[in-house]
Amino acid sequence: MAKRHDVYGTTDLPVLLPAAERLNRQAAAERVLGAPKLRLRAWHGLALAAVIVLWTSFVWAQADGAGNEQQESVISAIWRWLPVLLGGFVFNIAISFLSMGIGTVAGTLLGIMQISQVWPVRGSSWLVTQFFRNAPWLVLLFFCMFLLPFEFTVFGVTIPFPDWIKAVIGLALPVMANVSEIVRGAIQSIPSGQWEAAHSLAFSRWQILSQIILPQCVKRMLPPWMNLYAILTMATVLASVVGVGEVMTLTQRVLAAENRPEFLVPFYGFVMLLFFAYCYPIARTTQKLELRYAVKQ
Repeated sequence: MAKRHDVYGTTDLPVLLPAAERLNRQAAAERVLGAPKLRLRAWHGLALAAVIVLWTSFVWAQADGAGNEQQESVISAIWRWLPVLLGGFVFNIAISFLSMGIGTVAGTLLGIMQISQVWPVRGSSWLVTQFFRNAPWLVLLFFCMFLLPFEFTVFGVTIPFPDWIKAVIGLALPVMANVSEIVRGAIQSIPSGQWEAAHSLAFSRWQILSQIILPQCVKRMLPPWMNLYAILTMATVLASVVGVGEVMTLTQRVLAAENRPEFLVPFYGFVMLLFFAYCYPIARTTQKLELRYAVKQ
């Protein structure tokens, strides 16, 4: 309660402190981002599921009107093919893990090279970063698919090089470039006074980076890194274009096997819900980390 003094005496006015604190945090977060935040709620997923169910019901009603009363329902069909679809989705997640791991390691090294004091190293790393950061992901996938060999021969032993490994490499390249920019920005956001203080204590440049600067960058890099992982996970469906057997490819094969046009929207909608259920917690966690680790100006 807050007290207001005026000519008529003292009046107690209620102050909604919880709402004020929430609005203050929201305004601070939007100032950091420079734009209003896109907030995903649970009802967004429920609304998406409701739209899919309504559309499925409409399509199924049309199919029934055409004399298909004895055919299998879409729910039982999805349930029958559920192990296949879930197996493909797990493969998508595995591709995202491998691509993110390779891209993070390579991107961290590339980001450190971007702040090198040797201009050829700095310039070449900047060129590589900008090239792969602005290249279409699908084009990179096609390049890796057709330029990399299908097998290697080492000491007379033929080693196959499957398409899914090429897809991992093709997706790791743009991830590498984006992680490089994240690392470079995080390093340059550390106040220069810390570099000067470390130099005064006779630390080498590598010791400053590894022991002082990079540990402080982890908190700043974590939210954009998680956001990049969510984007990468949703982009793994591009591997279906080059024939990798992930969830979209398997869904197309299931629809071809069923030969039921009314199953098109329900099956693709189910795949959409799988990605939403996996990426939504990542988006919510990213928002919380952005507020927690926001740099105070």
